[in-house]
Amino acid sequence: MTQVHLTLNGEAVSRDVDDRTLLVEFIRKDLGLTGTHVGCDTSQCGACTVHLDGVAVKSCSVLAAQASGGDVVTIEGLAPSPGALGPVQEAFVACHGLQCGFCTPGMIMAVDHYLTVDGRLDDASICHGLEGNICRCTGYVNIIEAVKHAAAATQGAPHA
Repeated sequence: MTQVHLTLNGEAVSRDVDDRTLLVEFIRKDLGLTGTHVGCDTSQCGACTVHLDGVAVKSCSVLAAQASGGDVVTIEGLAPSPGALGPVQEAFVACHGLQCGFCTPGMIMAVDHYLTVDGRLDDASICHGLEGNICRCTGYVNIIEAVKHAAAATQGAPHA
């Protein structure tokens, strides 16, 4: 057993977990936040993407113990207040950037990080920034539009 201490969506949490517990399992099972999805269990799809110390990571490839002492933000942590949506979440709704919704939390976390660290708004750059996050439903057209919409809302960037 390992004691994990971290900040999750601005709140300090501490739990004893098995040494082999993945961060995604810790978030979902131990802390009850189910917005972070498990899609493939092999770090391929990106549905489990969260921010760990400001970096987008696939939480199925990180042990909870490795995140101890860190700052983790999940899809639930992007909302400015209960019942509200953050700008990237609003952009996905406005641009219909989702269909079944399974990949959406990870995709939104990846977009939020992309707009923070890069933010180039040409289609090729956006696609490169979203590599490692797979959507099997949308064809990505509306996701790319959602990125541009979110950039306009958060950075004042022009949106076509």
